[in-house]
Amino acid sequence: MSVSDSVVVALDPASVYAQVSDLTQMGRWSPENTGATVPSGGVAAGTVFEGHNKRGAARWTTRCVVSAAEPGVRLAFRVEAMGLGPRFVRARIATWEYSFEPVDGGTRVTETWHDDRRWPKPLADLFDRVATRGHVFADFQRRNIATTLANLKTALESADR
Repeated sequence: MSVSDSVVVALDPASVYAQVSDLTQMGRWSPENTGATVPSGGVAAGTVFEGHNKRGAARWTTRCVVSAAEPGVRLAFRVEAMGLGPRFVRARIATWEYSFEPVDGGTRVTETWHDDRRWPKPLADLFDRVATRGHVFADFQRRNIATTLANLKTALESADR
């Protein structure tokens, strides 16, 4: 299962990629992610980082691995573990991908969420409805992606002025 959406940002692909690939700043746009702890030197394929997240009163950390880092073109990472404290549970959870396409007026940014869980559908649906207060993750992530992209567009375009 995958969900994606796009927005055109009035900046060139390299500039948009530079902002999005600074994963420590993702909390500026995302309704759920509050930022990341990334090794010095930025991201490259193979970089392992921790993402920090919140949903209501719940807080958790994910361990992620960058699977693609092509400046101005594509950034992707797999969420491979999650935890509520210093201990992580390894599990295939999700892959997040951002693509950057030059278009008239700027860059089309596409954010995609892939559900990598290998759970039986009834169990996944039950977990989703509990974790999201009644929604399946595809619907929940569709709204999160739309919010993230709208916030990204507003922030980057207003910073450019």
